[in-house]
Amino acid sequence: MLGTLSFRLREAGLDRTTIGYLSWVGLAYGFKWCWAPLVDRLPIPLMTRALGRRRSWLLMSQLAIMAALVGMALADPRTQLTLVVWCALAVAFASATQDIALDAFRIESADASHQGALAATYQTGYRIAMIWAGAGAEVGPAVSAVVSPVGVAPGALYQQAAWTTAYLVMSASMLVGVLTVLFTREPVRIELPPARNAAEWLRSALVEPFADFLTRYGKQALMILALIGVYRISDIVMGIMANPFYVDMGYTKDEVAAVTKVYGVIMTLVGAFLGGALSMRLGVMRVLMLGAVLSAASNLLFAWLAGHGHDVTALIAVISADNLSAGVASAAFIAYLSSLTNVKYSATQYALFSSMMLLAPKWLAGFSGAFVDAYDYATFFTATAFLGLPVLVLVWLATRVRA
Repeated sequence: MLGTLSFRLREAGLDRTTIGYLSWVGLAYGFKWCWAPLVDRLPIPLMTRALGRRRSWLLMSQLAIMAALVGMALADPRTQLTLVVWCALAVAFASATQDIALDAFRIESADASHQGALAATYQTGYRIAMIWAGAGAEVGPAVSAVVSPVGVAPGALYQQAAWTTAYLVMSASMLVGVLTVLFTREPVRIELPPARNAAEWLRSALVEPFADFLTRYGKQALMILALIGVYRISDIVMGIMANPFYVDMGYTKDEVAAVTKVYGVIMTLVGAFLGGALSMRLGVMRVLMLGAVLSAASNLLFAWLAGHGHDVTALIAVISADNLSAGVASAAFIAYLSSLTNVKYSATQYALFSSMMLLAPKWLAGFSGAFVDAYDYATFFTATAFLGLPVLVLVWLATRVRA
């Protein structure tokens, strides 16, 4: 829903620079390692006893997401932007908490040899959810027959009631996750020695997960962390301006929703399963390299589209290629991160890795709107493609180090 928010804010008349800065709401994901130890160790009264450690945190975070989405539905960004931002922050923090618990649940549910397959399945579900949040959120606005033809200033056709419907639908969609948590089985718990005092608990919760990673990988740790920190930088920085780009290019919400729901879903499924299958057959590092190349190259297609003009067929081709490359890259990357994680500290360590993946790219993405305002979309998309070049070098070096 944070991606859809940029589309909504642009339609409401906010300038691209402001939209770019507001994307820093997503930095919550970059700091989730700070409270991951609590998710790893702290029980929730009553809920943990009934559902288990992982499912209780999943359920609590899902309920918080639903409540915050209702708040975003009822707030009008034209007159209540502060409230919209606070609700978006709540969604981000609750969603990041859900990610912590879900990643731990996934890692603890199978051994290392099956993490590639689980990563593909996880990525498929994640990408479908992203598409539903992006395309499905257009249901309300589409019903009101609002379009954004070329030449009409952003904000002129904004309809709050339509967006209220869309966000309420998104909140209700979370019931799928709630029911899944209630009817799934808690993974076998890894028993840890009980702490004798508060200092020992803090050491085992905060220090040991990070010390374990550094001990296991030694000098390789810095190379691995550098790779994690920049691997998805091209996609993340580019993604903030994707929806404002569609609005400014004159694509209607119906067009964007139809393309992402049909072609985006298909290519996401193909990419995720292709990435998972190739990771198991060829090895994760080779597919990481392939994913890095495809992710950077797909951004050049957006640069081409910026000069090509309004063309639904071209939009289909670009979005299809982008979703295919993202599926391949993400499936391999998730498998790679999972392989680095010690199951004893699954929530904390995976949260550290996935936080690092987002921290620098999300911060840099905050300036994306100002960059587009200063230059243009084609220059911006080309620049994001070149951001992927250091990634190729790091994957190559990490492959040599690990060999």
